[in-house]
Amino acid sequence: MVFKRLLGSLGVGGPTVDTVLAPGAAAPGGTLSGQVRLTGGSGDFDIEHITLELVARVEAERDEHEEVGAVAFDRFTVGGGFRLTAGAEHTVPFSVTLPWETPVTELYGQGLGIVLGVRTELSVAGAKDKGDLDPLAVGPLPVQEAILEAFGQLGFGFRSADLEYGRIGGTGQQLPFYQEIELTPAPQYAHAVNEIEVTFLATPGGMEVILEADKRGGPFGGGHDALTRFTVAHDGIHHHDWTALVDGWVRQLMEHHDAYGTHASYDAGHHHGYGDDHGHRSGPGVGTAVAAGAAGLAVGVVGGLVAAEVVDEVGDFFEGDDDGDTDGED
Repeated sequence: MVFKRLLGSLGVGGPTVDTVLAPGAAAPGGTLSGQVRLTGGSGDFDIEHITLELVARVEAERDEHEEVGAVAFDRFTVGGGFRLTAGAEHTVPFSVTLPWETPVTELYGQGLGIVLGVRTELSVAGAKDKGDLDPLAVGPLPVQEAILEAFGQLGFGFRSADLEYGRIGGTGQQLPFYQEIELTPAPQYAHAVNEIEVTFLATPGGMEVILEADKRGGPFGGGHDALTRFTVAHDGIHHHDWTALVDGWVRQLMEHHDAYGTHASYDAGHHHGYGDDHGHRSGPGVGTAVAAGAAGLAVGVVGGLVAAEVVDEVGDFFEGDDDGDTDGED
């Protein structure tokens, strides 16, 4: 779906703009390509800059209330410096690299309820107009999918996913927000935990995996949150028994008795590396796990927003929020 709009700041007779993204889901750290298609208006216009802006619907805690807003998290200048004559058509192809921490919006082809968009901004004769908005679909990296498959094999189910404004202390987080994928506990852990939240912070060299457990309270006290962090490499994905590895992570998380109030107070000392040289036993390729255990996560996703609804929500949410962006942190 393409959102096409007259460039309002230029008035009637101004050019129109369509941004068409290449089909299929992009990947964190991967290439996003497409075309910006311009159609001239009733007069000639000097196109100074064509800028693509990545925006996300993000939740933020303010004064004990949860607010939702649009956050711009990257910008790319993809063209400009030409005159668009009256009625002329002009196409600007582009290819840009997404940030490694770009959130995942879909899993096994099903939307997670995460809303991302690509907004096109034209600078024409000193005036700027955000004239086009398109939904952005992002699929998981292979190692992210392998980890989520492993949770599915262990019996965890998908509950929800969201983007939280803020930073996780002690990590290499770059964006001003982070994604949380909330999972219902597997039967063997249901007595000890209400849910587990998974956050991926990818980099070119690997990925941090932050696990947070909402632990159930015992008969003599309330529950609390526990956090721990692990690192994995992008390569060697078929050389791990991911189900056993993730099960070990969860067990370690269950044994983590220190309580943390928020992500910001996370202790960077709880770091555990898992590269190819740590002696984990080999297991079957993760592709064979999808239909078996990982389908448990996919079934849960169906209960959330499906892809078409996410597309509609992008337009509804962002079209009325052009001037309400939350500035990202440096």
